[in-house]
Amino acid sequence: MNISVFGLGYVGCVSVGCLAATGHQVIGVDINDHKINLINKGKPTIIEKDIDLLIAEYRSKGTISATVDFENAVVQTEVSIISVGTPATPEGHVRMDAVYETARQIGESLKKKEEFHIVVIRSTVPLGTNQEVGSIIANASGKVRNRDFAVISNPEFLREGSSVHDFFYPPMTVIGSDHEEAAKRIAEMYASIQAPVEETTIEEAELIKYVNNSFHALKITFANEVGNICKKMAIDSHRLMELFCLDRQLNLSPYYLKPGFAYGGSCLPKDLKALQTMAHDFYLDSPVLHAISLSNENQKKIAFDMVMELGKDDIGILGLSFKKGTDDLRYSPMVDLAESLLGKGKRLRIYDGNLNLSMLSGTNKAYIDDHIPHLAEVMEDDADTVVSDSEVIVVAHNESEYKEIFKRYPEKIFIDLIKVIPGISTANYRGICW
Repeated sequence: MNISVFGLGYVGCVSVGCLAATGHQVIGVDINDHKINLINKGKPTIIEKDIDLLIAEYRSKGTISATVDFENAVVQTEVSIISVGTPATPEGHVRMDAVYETARQIGESLKKKEEFHIVVIRSTVPLGTNQEVGSIIANASGKVRNRDFAVISNPEFLREGSSVHDFFYPPMTVIGSDHEEAAKRIAEMYASIQAPVEETTIEEAELIKYVNNSFHALKITFANEVGNICKKMAIDSHRLMELFCLDRQLNLSPYYLKPGFAYGGSCLPKDLKALQTMAHDFYLDSPVLHAISLSNENQKKIAFDMVMELGKDDIGILGLSFKKGTDDLRYSPMVDLAESLLGKGKRLRIYDGNLNLSMLSGTNKAYIDDHIPHLAEVMEDDADTVVSDSEVIVVAHNESEYKEIFKRYPEKIFIDLIKVIPGISTANYRGICW
């Protein structure tokens, strides 16, 4: 495939070398003459492991070249990759000047080309960039999107220091598109790359890199705060985190990474608070640990506000314990929600198939007696009674018996905190964060 790569900085230079290594003919494009000269001399524009070998080898084989002539580069290629810089402003916004100017240049160049052209956005860009780039190209070229050209969002997952390896072995290849054939062509461009191809919406492709890097930043700061506490206790923080990373069922897994309602139970709130207290006792600031409980309380408030905004008085709750499959009510976020709604004068009906009030004992019974002392008065024996007698139903557990509830009562308003039925979309359905 003939490919032009716009921007010969970090991502662009690596893309030029690696695409050539996978059998493509690649033209690098940049406004910087020095970078152009380096590539044409068989030298990389960056310092990075193995990229010098690739640029030298494939420049000598004639499958790599570089130019400032963007028109000629577009005309000679089937695909143009935008990999220019998107630096941050002091306020945290992204500077898009280079991306939009590159889009304009590609659009101008398409005036001279009859064949269908694919533009790939490889730069890390905010939501809406793909559509804006498409509009700029259409205006500059006079051509029609998805008839004469397509715009693909294809974020990179490269780490400095190992970017060549990461190019060939990424966790996945994400292709966000609104043009099926163009998406297939880009998948073919990466055919020799050892990674699953994930075809997504454009919006998902634009956001994933920001989510990834924010999570990476969270992991680093979390580990640092743990390390600070360990140092005060004369504990080997690296050995402790090695133990932490051995748990692939929960710690390093997708298990808890599903958007939904707040956490609760007898363990997470208690142990988080205990670790915060240890840090406090050593006069350590641990803002990440501190923010966890604040964020959790905010998620409870979001659910409460969703109910209150509807202005209904008869509220049903399906699932009261802190998670499905248990009768443990201690620190259940649903108990907090129910207590708040009762405090606002709402009439509640609650069903939880795992709860038998006569069997509650010890701290579990003490907790619910303290928060909802008259729980027996609002509990029902089956889910249908709760739903039929309520205007709004809050679903908190992903129980199989709830999956048909939505279909049986289409006139009811449902607030789903757990995503019981993926992909549901009706006027009366509301997901807490989807």
